[in-house]
Amino acid sequence: MTKIGTPFTKSGKKALLCGSGELGKEVAIELERYGVQVVALDKYASAPAMQVANSCHVLSMLDGDALEDVIRKENPDYIIPEIEAIATDRLVKLENDGFKVVPTAQATRLTMNREGIRRLAAETLGLPTSPYRFAATREEFDAAVAEIGIPCVVKPVMSSSGHGQSTIKSEEDIDRAWHISQEGGRAGSGKVIVEGFVKFDYEITLLTVRHCAGTTFLNPIGHHQVDGDYRESWQPQAMTYDALKKAQHIAKTITDALGGWGIFGVELFVQGNDVIFSEVSPRPHDTGMVTMISQDMSEFALHARAILGLPVPEIRFFGPSASKAIVVEGNTKEYEFCDLEKVLEEPGVQIRMFGKPEIVGHRRVGVLLATDETVEKALAKVERAYSKLKVNCL
Repeated sequence: MTKIGTPFTKSGKKALLCGSGELGKEVAIELERYGVQVVALDKYASAPAMQVANSCHVLSMLDGDALEDVIRKENPDYIIPEIEAIATDRLVKLENDGFKVVPTAQATRLTMNREGIRRLAAETLGLPTSPYRFAATREEFDAAVAEIGIPCVVKPVMSSSGHGQSTIKSEEDIDRAWHISQEGGRAGSGKVIVEGFVKFDYEITLLTVRHCAGTTFLNPIGHHQVDGDYRESWQPQAMTYDALKKAQHIAKTITDALGGWGIFGVELFVQGNDVIFSEVSPRPHDTGMVTMISQDMSEFALHARAILGLPVPEIRFFGPSASKAIVVEGNTKEYEFCDLEKVLEEPGVQIRMFGKPEIVGHRRVGVLLATDETVEKALAKVERAYSKLKVNCL
């Protein structure tokens, strides 16, 4: 029996977010709808989730001692990782000591490192993947590129949103790709994965919810990325029946192996009826922000519901929808969104502004959402809204 008591009392529930970005902000809001007390952690002050949490701490979560100290002092009922840069081995230790890590500490450790999840998927579970090699040194990297062949994709084993990722299209790109990978990893320089190109018609995120009553799949989400960083997504992505069933089989196989309750973002390549596993995140996915307008329970609401041990008997899909990330270039600690009345003049358009405290280089600061009769119309609508939006760096 699930019980949630009065907030800030012994009968209440407390959740601690390891990472306080825009995805964590939405999770915090959904947990608070159930009366859960939320503590937000991140490496910088005034992160998005900190702005809605009940309390917060600023620290590097790669510092295992500092992370464990905060967790033991807060004594949360749930530890919810939201980013990759976490001392995952310390989470394993804390789970062994009785703390609840979402979905599990082992799932977090495996998926925060591309080597762990790729070896689980390809070598343990036998799921179809692209050809790959891992490299920890420049010599191993050169050998991996030679073995995989050109073109190929290079990613740090610990990174997200395209950080440190690049494509080698010719031998002249090899040196640059190595340096990008060493500068863009979440934990600094280190091991990389070199992946061979696979032919695919499109790629999807299949959001998969493991909850107390079983496993539920959301409608597949198509998306467009630039250097591995999400720019647009839409739901549903049209697929053949056979491809969808294969995608669901792969998603259930990998999420069953990871275990625990919560939402998983399973990324897959699709060519015709063939489906290839790419990656999985044991938490809400950036491409899944489209669910904030496409269905009655967003990926964040579903994550909160599953975490709390509640069932998901039905997800009501409202219709074809699209999202577009608002990415801004500049270096500032103050910026403003302008012409919002023009942005929102069409019916079926919404905006979320993340409240990130500064922009350094380029940064995703919000997302536009739209729904319409078809995916194509929803994408066109969200593009029109984006064209009307101005973000001024002050």
